[in-house]
Amino acid sequence: MNSTLKSFIAAGLIVLGLAGAMQANASVVIAGTRVIYNATDTETTIKLTNEGKSPALTQVWLDKGDPKSAPASIDVPFTVTPPVARIDPGKGQTLRIIYTGEPLPQDKETVFWLNVLEIPPKPAADDAGANKLQLAFRSRIKLFFRPAGLKDSAEDAPARIVWRLTRADGKPGIEARNPTSYYVSFAGVDVSGGGKSARFEEGGMVSPGETRVFPLTGDAVPGPDAKVHYHAINDYGGAVKGEAALGAQIPR
Repeated sequence: MNSTLKSFIAAGLIVLGLAGAMQANASVVIAGTRVIYNATDTETTIKLTNEGKSPALTQVWLDKGDPKSAPASIDVPFTVTPPVARIDPGKGQTLRIIYTGEPLPQDKETVFWLNVLEIPPKPAADDAGANKLQLAFRSRIKLFFRPAGLKDSAEDAPARIVWRLTRADGKPGIEARNPTSYYVSFAGVDVSGGGKSARFEEGGMVSPGETRVFPLTGDAVPGPDAKVHYHAINDYGGAVKGEAALGAQIPR
């Protein structure tokens, strides 16, 4: 990676926090919110589209979950091509993701993150002397490597989550235990029972075999009528409604 591109990347990571405050928008759009890579596939693809009015230069890479890791130092068992591309306004670029064969767990999914960094074009000659802030945008979406022959299915995994009310640091929470081989992502969770309700709205993911506690806002009590209502994210990025029984409360 040359020094100029490194400088762009560094600048992009610094200004990411400013982008939202300035209500600026990225021009390059990813066609999807997640990538599913089945082990039986020779490759998978995802499309980028430039919906802006100027050409965009993009750099793409995969990481293992650390958003601060430098692209040049990341070791993942995938190749993404093209790693750098110019996308003209109204045009698209298809990314090819190829598994390079290094060993990965075969009894559960593994998650990686696809990064797309959009580097702004060089200012036009008329704007060269103007005081303007150019923003580089980085988008990250999940890539799930799915081995062949896993038990059950990803579609059924949300319904197999085991839920219980708990308390952490004196505050109410909902414990989610994932006994499946799949990552399960939730856009939100509601708990109702005994005429009371509580909610977790931030969204979160539970790894295969993991038990995770989500903090709740509101009151919830265990009982025979207690229910969990959730919105799970499917392979296509859509939210699927579900309902589950609530287990006995865990004292903390």
